[in-house]
Amino acid sequence: MGIVTPFPASRQPGQVGFERAELTRILDLYGRMVAAGHWRDYAIDLGREAAVFSAFRRATERPEFRIEKRPSLRNKQGIWALVGEAGAIVKRGHELGPVLAPVERRLMKLVEE
Repeated sequence: MGIVTPFPASRQPGQVGFERAELTRILDLYGRMVAAGHWRDYAIDLGREAAVFSAFRRATERPEFRIEKRPSLRNKQGIWALVGEAGAIVKRGHELGPVLAPVERRLMKLVEE
């Protein structure tokens, strides 16, 4: 059968990465945004200080949103941050769910009675 390769394959000591549950939650949101026609591409950047998931409307633009995980801010403002296209922090927190809430609200549609 297939070979299971850990993600990221070449993770260095001290490198920040997403845990499986976190990445599943983020990719679930990404899939729903793609299905709704909002996003078309994404990028993942794993560094020593932060792990960043960037979502793009088109591949040639700046990311519409960046979801950042910074463990150094764990005891301060929160490990998670949702950063907008202009670089302003939209939401920050200690848990991923509430930080993703502003993006998930975009998926909700008003239903007329």
